[in-house]
Amino acid sequence: MKIFSTLSGQKEEFLPSGKEVKMYVCGVTPYDEAHLGHAMSYIIFDVIRRYLKFRGYKVKYVQNFTDIDDKIINRAKVRGLSARELADKYIASFKEDMRSLNIMPPDVSPYATQEIPKMLEVIQGLIDKGFAYAVNGNVYFRVRNAPDYGKLSHRSLDAMMAGARIEPGEAKEHPMDFVLWKAAKPGEPSWTSPWGEGRPGWHIECSAMSLRYLGESIDIHGGGQDLIFPHHENEIAQSEGFTGLKPFAKYWLHNGLVQLSGEKMSKSLGNLITIKEALAKYGADALRIFVLSSHYRSPLTYAEEVVEAAKGGVERLLRVISREEPEGGQGKALDARPYYDKFTEAMDDDFNAPQALAVLFDLAREANQAADAGASISDAKEVLLSLAREVLGLKLEEAAASREVDPQTEALVKNLVEERRRLRQAKKFQQADEIRKKLDEMGITLEDTPKGTVWKQKH
Repeated sequence: MKIFSTLSGQKEEFLPSGKEVKMYVCGVTPYDEAHLGHAMSYIIFDVIRRYLKFRGYKVKYVQNFTDIDDKIINRAKVRGLSARELADKYIASFKEDMRSLNIMPPDVSPYATQEIPKMLEVIQGLIDKGFAYAVNGNVYFRVRNAPDYGKLSHRSLDAMMAGARIEPGEAKEHPMDFVLWKAAKPGEPSWTSPWGEGRPGWHIECSAMSLRYLGESIDIHGGGQDLIFPHHENEIAQSEGFTGLKPFAKYWLHNGLVQLSGEKMSKSLGNLITIKEALAKYGADALRIFVLSSHYRSPLTYAEEVVEAAKGGVERLLRVISREEPEGGQGKALDARPYYDKFTEAMDDDFNAPQALAVLFDLAREANQAADAGASISDAKEVLLSLAREVLGLKLEEAAASREVDPQTEALVKNLVEERRRLRQAKKFQQADEIRKKLDEMGITLEDTPKGTVWKQKH
């Protein structure tokens, strides 16, 4: 197995440090509804986690909630809520979205506000070791003392200095120093610390939670590419400063970002499509196929026709698993083992989900052809279902259930399909196409096979 690490800038053989893979993925700041950008990231890391488990690894997966932040505080004031009320509302909504997307819950979901003691311990340790300093109730990290600051984003401190400046009121030693503890402002949530009332900076939260629940060194740290700098760069500096320069994470995995009209999809830009909106329109399986059809390190461009095509992909898989075994088994059973091997080969190569998906669609096509020829496809269906559900997290069976129709509709559809067959035999193709269009408007798709026309209800 090889995976690409942002830290080294190349694919590396996956060699975890122990029997259990320790994996940390940055969570959301819950101040609004989660959007497709969040869906992309958490689907990707869900599939990575699933595949590691599929390959026999034990995985401990931690994903936090940054439930105190300027955005939460400001949005809560506008809404007339407390920061806690606002965060709790959107945490509940996010968890609902993740369940709907069939994303496995983390083994640990720490809230930043519940981890303050560990953050204070880490900050004090950094001060004691000369990596941090307190001034006017704030605590800053001293970047010049971090020997390899910039190693994740592959930038030197001098290069980072372009455009950097010290804001009015700040008392930092260096423009690139970042805040670990913020002095309290009137009316904002705060906690008691050795440096006065205040609250943690964003970067220290993830370091403290990873250190507490996964230990000083972890195997995989994940998140979006927009977190490489400054968030993950700062996590490395403060974590390794605290632990005596022990490597914080062995492999750094970063997913590409969802693009809409050439821009990153984000709350701050106001160009987002919420997960709930997308689920209502396309369904969980289509969203998963849409995300997995692009390599996780590449940008993902949202367009309605692309997600509609993903819905069609779901139908192609459903068509196979819903087929009944032919009576008598006239042909040789389809051997699905080569497809299984190709699937795992693709996923072993830096979790190449697009290639793995292509293998499943090839298997689905071959299975349909084999079934049309009277061959058994039971093994093929079993392999397809196992890989699609266990690794890619597709539900499929729920979508299949939604395709059931009432007896009255079924009778009408059968009559129309039969009428279309007669018209085609009579070479009245225009009239036959009109029936196809009518069925399409009813939510029925047709597939003409050597053994006749098969109809399915769209889900």
